[in-house]
Amino acid sequence: MSRQQHSPLRIGRRTALGLAAATAALPGAFRRAWAQDDQTFDITTIERPPLSGRQAFIDFITSTRGDDAQMAGARWDRCQALIGNQDLWRDKEIEAFLLTPREIFALERNRARAYEHAFLDIGWGVTISGPHIVGRMTSALDCVPEDRVLEIGTGSGYQSAILSYLSAHPYSIEIIQPLSERTTATYGELAGGKFPEYGNIRTKAADGYFGWEEHAPFQKIIVTAAIDHIPPPLLQQLDVGGTMVIPVGPPGAQTLLKVGKVQEPDGTISITREDLYQGRRKVSFVPFTNAEGGTWSQ
Repeated sequence: MSRQQHSPLRIGRRTALGLAAATAALPGAFRRAWAQDDQTFDITTIERPPLSGRQAFIDFITSTRGDDAQMAGARWDRCQALIGNQDLWRDKEIEAFLLTPREIFALERNRARAYEHAFLDIGWGVTISGPHIVGRMTSALDCVPEDRVLEIGTGSGYQSAILSYLSAHPYSIEIIQPLSERTTATYGELAGGKFPEYGNIRTKAADGYFGWEEHAPFQKIIVTAAIDHIPPPLLQQLDVGGTMVIPVGPPGAQTLLKVGKVQEPDGTISITREDLYQGRRKVSFVPFTNAEGGTWSQ
């Protein structure tokens, strides 16, 4: 089945002008092509960081974007650990990880720990997932620039920031209203400065169980909260041939699933499931909550 065509992503005129100006002001290595026809940044033109060595990366990211050299070194070191643990699978995901400053999305008190092998508290009883799980979930999606990607659980914004280097059309839903507002404001501030690519990310505060129907189908869906079943609305909004990554299971012991929606030769649709850790480990995510403050369960 061929992929369905979608109308282009739109953002407001003020945002578009601001992002265009921000792009023009950036150093040459980080200028982005501004696509006037659909008002999104063409992410295929982003200059990717060198993968040849630690110092080459630090020199690149500090000279082109002004990142802190110590944080850049910690990012490189954690990236090598992710590669060694087979949590990052391809150059494109490695580059996206290296381009995304995790420290910016952490609370100030946790920034020094941004690249530890651990989740980080961000308030309201939720966290940024540890970098290894983020890497494995991102790699399992295998995004391409034209994919529409839906994230359930915006949280700090770190996951969608990584996705913005892999897909030109990231969408993200957060159920905690003040957290959604904080993260959306963070994206706006960063998009107007050194990170105009974050202007491609669309967010809303809502119950992610029901997805974002008006922008469906999505070729990729990533769920960053634990639930004991796969939400039917998300399966419905997943495109045929698409992939969903979701932690499914009881509290504290979920299986990290890669779910596929496949069209069989006779035209019927089937759902495939694959344990991303092949039975070697369970994961623990914050609960998938509903609008009443409870948790979703069958």
